[in-house]
Amino acid sequence: MSKVQPSAAAALEGALSDGMTLAVGGFGLSGIPADLIEAVRDSGVQDLTVVSNNMGVDGKGLGILIEAGQVRKVIASYVGENKLFAEQYLAGNLEVEFTPQGTLAERLRAGGAGIPAFYTRTGVGTLVAEGKPHEVFDGETYVRERGIVADVALVHAHTADTDGNLIYRYTARNFNPVVATAGKLTIAEAEVILPPGTLDPNHIVTPGVFVQRLVQAAARVKDIEQRTVRPRTEPAAEALAL
Repeated sequence: MSKVQPSAAAALEGALSDGMTLAVGGFGLSGIPADLIEAVRDSGVQDLTVVSNNMGVDGKGLGILIEAGQVRKVIASYVGENKLFAEQYLAGNLEVEFTPQGTLAERLRAGGAGIPAFYTRTGVGTLVAEGKPHEVFDGETYVRERGIVADVALVHAHTADTDGNLIYRYTARNFNPVVATAGKLTIAEAEVILPPGTLDPNHIVTPGVFVQRLVQAAARVKDIEQRTVRPRTEPAAEALAL
């Protein structure tokens, strides 16, 4: 049975509620489920806990949920380039749980694998480990971290089939695979959706068993968070002219 929904709003229908936990794939503006994020904003849902590597930038990506005042808490690895996010956090208007990037990825992976907690040396002796259980293994101190299971997970894929099997493209793969497994309900948007049996099983990253709903991603300009170019030297410019 096809998992494809007619729109992002339709894909989210009945899935959102105030106070829920939302896990979102992407890194900055790369690989973000932009259509689904906009549909979350338009739904008006409030008091969200958002789990994501960061919150995009002002006016783009997850930044639009911050601007709409729909987020109560963020679990992320860094503030990134979002000035409003930083302002709200410093003013005490937004609760933020900072988690080391690798630990965040593992918390999502563990949640998706049914592992309630794990131990890591990362963060021991820092604010990250305060109030968390510690244990000594082989003479080294480790801190216990909880796995993350979100009420709804939103991801972006490059290619999918109607059964929900997903393939990601280059760096847009980032957090999407672990987020896809960590949701009680996972909704994916994909740039290309093909009939079942079309995808090479060896190339599938997220099996369709993890994805309950799928929507065609709208064609849009893919924003670059920071565009940096190197000044051309004269020989390089001459070579391009040949």
